[in-house]
Amino acid sequence: MNSPSAARLSVSARTALAERMRLADPAGPEGTLPPHATFRSSLGRQSLNGSWRFHWSPDLAGAPLGVEAEDFDDRDEASGFVDLEVPSSWPMHGHGAPAYTNVQFPFPVDQPNPPDENPVGDHRLRFDVDTSLPGFADAGERPAALLRFDGVDNAGEVWLNGTRLGTTRGSRLPHEFDVTGVLRPTDNVLVVRVAQFSATSYVEDQDMWWLPGIFRDVTLVPTPDGAIRDVRVRADWDGGGRLSVRVDAGLPVAVELPELDVRTEPGTTVEVAGAEPWSPESPTLYRLVVSTDLERVELPIGFRTVSVADSRILLNGRPVLLRGVNRHEHHPDLGRVIPPELVRHELELMKQFNVNAIRTSHYPPSPLLLELADELGFYVMDECDLETHGFIYAAWRRNPSDDPAWTDALVTRMRTMVSRDRNHPCVFSWSTGNEAGVGANLPAMAEAARELDDTRLIHYEGDWDSGWQDVYSRMYASPDYCEQVGLGTEASTEDPALDAHRRALPFVQCEYAHAMGNGPGGLTEYLDLFRAHDRLNGGFIWEWLEHGIRMERDGVSCFGYGGDFGEPVHDGVFVIDGLVTADRVPRPGLHDLKKVYAPLLVEVADDWSGVRVQNRQDVAGLTAFAFRWSVDADGEQLAGGDLAVGDVEPGSSVEAALPAEAAAADRPGAVLTVQAVLAADSSWAPAGHEIAWGQSVRPVAPAAPTGGVAPVVPSEPTGGVVELGPGRFDPATGELVALGPHAVTGPTLTLWRAPTDNDNGRGWEEDGSEGPIEADQWRRQGLDRLRVRVLSAAADGDAFAVRQRIGTATADHFCELELRWTSDGETLGLSAELTVDEAMGRWDGTWPRIGVELTLPGELDQVRWSGRGPGQAYPDTGQSQRWGTFRSDVDGLQIDYVRPQENGSRRASEVALTGADGHGIAVAGPEFGFAARPWSAETLTAADHTPDLVPDGAVHLTLDHRQHGVGTAACGPGVLPGYQLRPSRLTEEDRRFSFVFRVV
Repeated sequence: MNSPSAARLSVSARTALAERMRLADPAGPEGTLPPHATFRSSLGRQSLNGSWRFHWSPDLAGAPLGVEAEDFDDRDEASGFVDLEVPSSWPMHGHGAPAYTNVQFPFPVDQPNPPDENPVGDHRLRFDVDTSLPGFADAGERPAALLRFDGVDNAGEVWLNGTRLGTTRGSRLPHEFDVTGVLRPTDNVLVVRVAQFSATSYVEDQDMWWLPGIFRDVTLVPTPDGAIRDVRVRADWDGGGRLSVRVDAGLPVAVELPELDVRTEPGTTVEVAGAEPWSPESPTLYRLVVSTDLERVELPIGFRTVSVADSRILLNGRPVLLRGVNRHEHHPDLGRVIPPELVRHELELMKQFNVNAIRTSHYPPSPLLLELADELGFYVMDECDLETHGFIYAAWRRNPSDDPAWTDALVTRMRTMVSRDRNHPCVFSWSTGNEAGVGANLPAMAEAARELDDTRLIHYEGDWDSGWQDVYSRMYASPDYCEQVGLGTEASTEDPALDAHRRALPFVQCEYAHAMGNGPGGLTEYLDLFRAHDRLNGGFIWEWLEHGIRMERDGVSCFGYGGDFGEPVHDGVFVIDGLVTADRVPRPGLHDLKKVYAPLLVEVADDWSGVRVQNRQDVAGLTAFAFRWSVDADGEQLAGGDLAVGDVEPGSSVEAALPAEAAAADRPGAVLTVQAVLAADSSWAPAGHEIAWGQSVRPVAPAAPTGGVAPVVPSEPTGGVVELGPGRFDPATGELVALGPHAVTGPTLTLWRAPTDNDNGRGWEEDGSEGPIEADQWRRQGLDRLRVRVLSAAADGDAFAVRQRIGTATADHFCELELRWTSDGETLGLSAELTVDEAMGRWDGTWPRIGVELTLPGELDQVRWSGRGPGQAYPDTGQSQRWGTFRSDVDGLQIDYVRPQENGSRRASEVALTGADGHGIAVAGPEFGFAARPWSAETLTAADHTPDLVPDGAVHLTLDHRQHGVGTAACGPGVLPGYQLRPSRLTEEDRRFSFVFRVV
């Protein structure tokens, strides 16, 4: 006889199997209403966000039975239910764990079947209908309403009061259920079972954390008889406004634009006199009022027309340059849940840093983002929730993009996105998805979008024939390839007709300049090309935001990445790529991007007589900006004031004379800066916010080692050290051991840097193949373990000369370094010459740097330098750094990249490190790089997370003569040739360097 427990297990197993079968169905959602635009009605809406009861199960077989029943007691402690806020991503609250993959699926590629190890979250909510809302005030015992979910990851099954409503499929898409006849005035029980994986996981393989849950709003929307169901707005602009509105409602409808005194009827087209066009630079919105005797709907609309002519994207007839970013939705503590105030902060920050375009990678965003993009002014590429990248590991076999079983579901996804978002003027393009291979379902999605809305461009990157797209899109194309496209000399594709079609399309980089860790390098080259060639319409940086998850390591807070949460399959630190941290703090790359994205070019005349301003905006003049000038030297302003600059059309330039007092303040080392700032408060920044700047610097003769005046005092009379001016040296090694009263160790040659994420990347060749990993090459050459043999250390006339032979363990390649020290009695000069030739063996590839390292007392932690700052600058970065005099402490010089790596190098002609008393050591020379750290390069190299970096009580100073660029090889082109440091190509200037040390 079977026991009751065995019978229950059998029921559980059978139920789990049935649910698995539903989860393996590639069909779209079940029981949902047709999609429509998002709008707010005077009838109101009831938020069901808040505290729900929740139960987590590791798989379907272990999920509780009967949770959909009204009388299920989720308050019984034995039920295992706990409180959970909705919206939420349940792994962020201790239920299961986050898992990160980029391309690979974390389960077998057995489409459409999800894995049996499939965590389940059961959500339950008891609620009453809010009868204070106008739409429910007269509802009586049978409230009419629809139940809306804006985001459920991955697959939901929904019950209300024991009645099964249907399913959700499409995590970042809205789902609505008609609950009229099921909804009660009071004591309603809403149940949502969410499975982490389903068939749709195969089409939602985006580069991000797997984070299941009800992560967007849940809303109850009243729908009494006659309620407005949908509003479709078309607001074109061609020298004037043209408006057409369609309304789905059960009562007669009136349409008006109160600000423009326009009244019309649905289904008619009316010319709108006096309408101003919408653009990101002037996002003029008007209030459209759609009303019946029952309700009133207000929509902000903007008049604009998107078109293509001569391979250019046009807005209102004017060429567009997309200065864009890719934006994922992520929060370090909440996962996919983004508080509304944070969304606004993000977009304000983008505007402040000169970003004008957003690609919603790789799914439709929360509705709020589009509302704010309309208001603040952005071009938005709205991307469908589709990515099947993991099928690349199966040679794209059974890819849903080309599987007829998926056609209806994928087309439904596209129709839902377009229906939801087509009233937003910010949306200039629909994207069918990302990295989904090729196949018949993609053009079918495009056709469905065009049927619903033919006013926007269709984008997809993965099909390079571009036969059904309106733009030719590539990701991570090199500057060389971009130039070929701009010139029309890129290689032809196989089909001549398709190739001719593609060559007529605008070119867009949907992803470029991968911003991971220290980087991206080479931004200037891209923007110069975009501005030089009409066919190059700009692109979207990858990406806006790092996806770190806040965690503790050794009791210290830091950000975690793939593998930190026990997931067996993961892609490590690749999730940490962004222009801002997970907390939305700008990285150095964002500051550089602001400079190269600036909509104005400000150039100061060499003689300080005037300034030239080029308007690089798309549509607006210069009236929104005010201009200021200042002359600074040694950290103090010598002169300054406002500057009158005339207006000029986009693409043109204007010159303005600087006042005579600017040139009068001229002196060696002085810096003239001209700023363009906002003339008045805007919706995203206050008056005075800087948009662009230009500088001119008065040169200072570079410090050079002086001829010897002070004699070299041998070691015998000085207690075992060699003295030369303020310096003391070890007679055996030739190392400097003290400078005045300060103990010093070094300088020693360094050719190594703690590899950046880009140094650890393979880079992309033009044919799509991967290149070598530079950091691996450096390790194979032993650059991280140089060994020095002293050939000589002795007086040579008035100099102390040291010759070293430098090699690496296990290798037979060498270089030689000659250090020649001289002193005038007050300063200590160093002239260095590096010898690298074939007789000493072959050094392959690149070197990360040519520099020297010194160790200084830890109390010398106050830093002052003259040069470029206040931030870091590498050969192919640092565009945002301006000339001046800057101060920091050593801690403030560090950039806390999530995975520690080379960072914080500044450019200087002089740097001083002092204690609190102002005494210390200064170094000067022809422009050089310096980095001062509270830990060694070895510690920085070994660290995996920021808490691994523990100060050792010293200051580690690196002085760089040359550095290799940083590039974007983590995903994209490596270091461009002009920024490479190759030992086989060193010039005499590369091999020789000098510094002057003094006590301050």
